[in-house]
Amino acid sequence: MNKSVKTILILVAVAAVVYLIVSKFTGGEQAQAGPSKGPLPDLVAVKVYVVSPSSFQNKITATGSVLPNEEVELRSEIAGRVTNINFKEGTRVKEGQLLLTINDAEMRAQLQKLQSNQKLYKDMEERQHTLLEKEYISRQEYDQVSNQLATANADIGALKALMDKAYIKAPFDGVIGLRNVSEGSYVSAATPIVSVVDISPVKIDFGIPGRYSSEVKVGDSISFTTEGDPKPYTARIYAIEPNIDPATRTLQIRALYPNTNEEVKPGAFVNIQLALENTDQAILIPTESIVPEATGQKVFLVKDGKAVPKMVKIGQRTERMIQILDGLAPGDTIIRSGVLQARPGSELDIREVKTGEI
Repeated sequence: MNKSVKTILILVAVAAVVYLIVSKFTGGEQAQAGPSKGPLPDLVAVKVYVVSPSSFQNKITATGSVLPNEEVELRSEIAGRVTNINFKEGTRVKEGQLLLTINDAEMRAQLQKLQSNQKLYKDMEERQHTLLEKEYISRQEYDQVSNQLATANADIGALKALMDKAYIKAPFDGVIGLRNVSEGSYVSAATPIVSVVDISPVKIDFGIPGRYSSEVKVGDSISFTTEGDPKPYTARIYAIEPNIDPATRTLQIRALYPNTNEEVKPGAFVNIQLALENTDQAILIPTESIVPEATGQKVFLVKDGKAVPKMVKIGQRTERMIQILDGLAPGDTIIRSGVLQARPGSELDIREVKTGEI
């Protein structure tokens, strides 16, 4: 029992001595290191761009669609049976060319009846006129016959106008589409018969932001490409909507392309470029320098080695550069790489300085 107690006491004493030695050693190291100063602030590694004026061809890019010069869906103004079709689908037709005939047999019979009455009234009018000159009848008696003749003439004119509607003709030169009726079909005003389309020239319909309305005029040229075809075409603006659309804030414009070879088809989607005035003093910066904000666009200026936010107004874009209309001046230095890590007042570690187009 005594030996066990002695052994325990010895172990406790040894442990106490070791603790004192370790405490003394670590305490000395802390004293040498001195008081802690906390984490050092990190520098943001960035690449910067020095703003300088440069020449720039201001272009508006837009999308639009191709419209036919003229297009009409032919329908009959009268009801009746189709008796003759005088066209082939997909072929060219001339203005005034007879395309389709509606049964007019009944109207022709009515016309013959009216023409017989007309001849009768005309003979009566001539006899009455002779009698009036000899004063054998009164003016009133003559006027009655004369009125009957005038009525017959009017009835014939109205019937002929109605008969003309039985002959459907091409309203202009163009290409005829696919017909929806056959000979023997019964048609009415609600029955679509066929479409006639003038595709030489074609119209290019598009819109641009309203802020450019003062820079576009009739006679300006545009360049466009159709979907799936990189070949560029040139058209000329011939009409501009007088008002800016208040819903979209865009100005609607139409240009005309000759389409002599009919290679551009109506309904096609087109990409459009409209060149505006060139400028030699444009402010262009790399697109990656722009930081979108809820209230607009901003960049980070470099001032005294720190990041300073600045709101800017942007203009047109190229593949790598963007035009700044307001907010920057020549000589300003902005962050172009590392902009997402920058915060207002961040200390900057500038790794690269660029100027001119990237």
